[in-house]
Amino acid sequence: MASSRPKTLKVSLPELAKMIDHSLLHPTMTDDDVSAGLQISRKYSVATACVKPYHILFAKKILEGSSVLVCPVIGFPHGNSTTEVKVYEAIRAVEEGGKEIDMVVNIGRVLSGKWEFVKGEIEKVNRAVVERGAILKVIFENDYLGEKEIIKLCEICTEVGVAFVKTSTGYGFVKQSNGDYNYKGATIEHLELMRKHVGPNVKIKAAGGVRTLDDLLRVRAVGVDRVGATATGVILDEAVKRGIGAEKVEVDVPPFPTTHGGGGY
Repeated sequence: MASSRPKTLKVSLPELAKMIDHSLLHPTMTDDDVSAGLQISRKYSVATACVKPYHILFAKKILEGSSVLVCPVIGFPHGNSTTEVKVYEAIRAVEEGGKEIDMVVNIGRVLSGKWEFVKGEIEKVNRAVVERGAILKVIFENDYLGEKEIIKLCEICTEVGVAFVKTSTGYGFVKQSNGDYNYKGATIEHLELMRKHVGPNVKIKAAGGVRTLDDLLRVRAVGVDRVGATATGVILDEAVKRGIGAEKVEVDVPPFPTTHGGGGY
């Protein structure tokens, strides 16, 4: 697919900002840390601030009056909750003010090939969310999956009609050959695979490893609509330095790396 990647893009600073879900999900984040992150979200007018469920009302208050939406996660980060718990979590998240909900699939059931269960769970959570005026993003955790599972999940999410498919949580660590734990997150190869196998109405969110403006431009070039990021200020400040402002300008797409390093979302 490399030959079909665009060499240039027309972008504006507001467009790039609205590609970003500013991630505030690390388990050690204090309320002060989250508050500071929400102020960053406001400053740069990103798409959403991605928060843990207990921070929904906290985030809603701080973001009041801005265009930044609240994006809670559910079944996070491992997707192991029962379907009933995920549905309850989703309903509660929307009722408290979540406008976009990021849900982790049941990874064990995906790897078991229990596709009826997997589809049923996604359908139930999506219905609960959409009926209450929000949208659902379905997190695959690609580091744990093969191409077969990624393709099947794309097909299921298209059939169900979810708003987004998402590569990773940022916490799907895999044991490496040297005994360390790391993850790849959103690889260009997986993003292109997902773009190929989702329908035209399903958008893609890349999470894990998008840390620079070059990273953001690369994933945009392969059809990504949204990213999860913690380096929001670094990314958008660099865009300003390169002359990207309120009006669209044409920029070069940076060269694509031949290897992908570890994650870090």
